[in-house]
Amino acid sequence: MNSFETDIENCLRVLQSGGTILYPTDTIWGIGCDATNAAAVEKIIELKNRPANKSFVVLVADERELMKYVASLDLEIFNYLDKTTKPTTVIYEHAIGLADNVLAADGSVAIRICKDEFCKHLIKRFRKPIVSTSANTSGMPAPAIFTAIATVIKNGVDYVVQHKQDVITAASASSIIKWNKGKAEVIR
Repeated sequence: MNSFETDIENCLRVLQSGGTILYPTDTIWGIGCDATNAAAVEKIIELKNRPANKSFVVLVADERELMKYVASLDLEIFNYLDKTTKPTTVIYEHAIGLADNVLAADGSVAIRICKDEFCKHLIKRFRKPIVSTSANTSGMPAPAIFTAIATVIKNGVDYVVQHKQDVITAASASSIIKWNKGKAEVIR
């Protein structure tokens, strides 16, 4: 079995048991867990020493999955996303079916449709959205490459993905927009 498939299998086992993973996303390395499991999300909050009221980014594999977790979705967002070249996280109002501690206080959620092969494969096999938060403790810079991730983070998760650890090209975070009545408001 190749390392890609081994990583997928190990991630699935950990995610299904409510654990946390350190994995390469379509942007920077992230800490992830089942976005529908509040206890798993709590583990990430503790590991990152993060304020409990701060929301998370959630990754889904495709448009159909997005529609399961956002009530009254404006389908025009898909035309907008088709024209973007950089990974784009969208803040949607009225999240449904996700752990409460993933959401913002107003019930909104930040979701990105992932185009990365590893993430897409993992999410499709897991059949649930996965949390994606930068692999750092709260207040520290987000690491652009695997070797910049602090040991406390590497040791604090239940599984560290081997895939892409040797990539030395610095990655950057996604764009973030808020979709409001057919218009994109750029947040980052």
